[in-house]
Amino acid sequence: MTTGNPALIELIRERIRKGGPLPFRDFMELALYEPEHGYYASGMGGPGRMGDYFTSVSAGAVFGKLLAIQFREIWERMGRPERFTIVEQGANNGDFARDMLSAAKVDTPEFFAAARYVIVEPFAVLRKLQKEKLAGFSQVEWRENVEALEPFEGVHFSNELADAMPVHLVRFTGGEWKERCVDWRDDDFAWVDGAVGGKLRAHLAKLPAAPTESYTTEINLDALEWVAAVAGKLKAGFVLVADYGYPRDVFYAPGRTTGTLACYLKHQRGEEPLQNTGLADITSHVDFTSLAEEAEARGLRVAGFTDQHHFMVGLGKEAFPDTVEKPDAARQKELRIFSTLMHPSIMGMNFKFLALTKMSVPSPALAGFQFSSNPNITLGMV
Repeated sequence: MTTGNPALIELIRERIRKGGPLPFRDFMELALYEPEHGYYASGMGGPGRMGDYFTSVSAGAVFGKLLAIQFREIWERMGRPERFTIVEQGANNGDFARDMLSAAKVDTPEFFAAARYVIVEPFAVLRKLQKEKLAGFSQVEWRENVEALEPFEGVHFSNELADAMPVHLVRFTGGEWKERCVDWRDDDFAWVDGAVGGKLRAHLAKLPAAPTESYTTEINLDALEWVAAVAGKLKAGFVLVADYGYPRDVFYAPGRTTGTLACYLKHQRGEEPLQNTGLADITSHVDFTSLAEEAEARGLRVAGFTDQHHFMVGLGKEAFPDTVEKPDAARQKELRIFSTLMHPSIMGMNFKFLALTKMSVPSPALAGFQFSSNPNITLGMV
């Protein structure tokens, strides 16, 4: 029996009754983003100890402090402009913006004075939380979507945004690809197979290996449209994407026969996205190669790709210099959080950072990417 938000379940059921089975991509969009009852719109879930999952921001203010160093370096590489725009998308409750701006205000006042901070947030319940948390920062503004952004110079930052975008779910069966769809049968959501459309079929042609029978995976076309939209707004500067995922050859490895789709509810991981509708987060890993290819097709260049461990180490050289011999209690706490962020078995290897730019690719690399390999080779783009 289907579980979840009754109003949302009825809305989806009625949509199916009128138009037939929904591609999973459309089901996921309603489950997460339906304006009134969706998981994010309702404000019932989210990150943190009392939420459904942890993010790097949940660990403490150190993540924001380290990204302030990276944003400041970008500002310096751009000639220290008097107006530098930082766009954050997927800001949740505003913790990252508070942590980053607080660190910049103390550590680099000139950079803080130049920073204009714009949060892209479509949901009123989250905008309210963000405005309460950021009331002390006069340079923060809000826009409902990327389309409402003015062309800007600076950096667009997202942390765990692309993984929550609706994905097409496909299955190779009977010698051909089928799109997984959602029907309503016997008072329950049920899986059915549908035909694969043109854009989806074209993307499937890029998979690195012939699939095996019953091979199931995800295709995130929404993420490609998103990076194209961001590229259209960035006049000069960088796009910095932090998320969990893989290069294409790893994402679509022959042994990954069930894909990466997962659900999170009260810190419990599940693999059945048709249950707890509107109450659980639904997520899929990011195919970073496809994201980078689309970015390059839209006028951006790949400026770095690495795991969070190496990214944190690169920034930690400045944040935590070895000259501090006896750190006080506050410093020791920061060092513990830093260790969590970069630890290979906790967050360090799961999360990746992708840097894209509309400027010349920086040389030397940005601080966060100074210990990384050639990004084009790692992403399989050469």
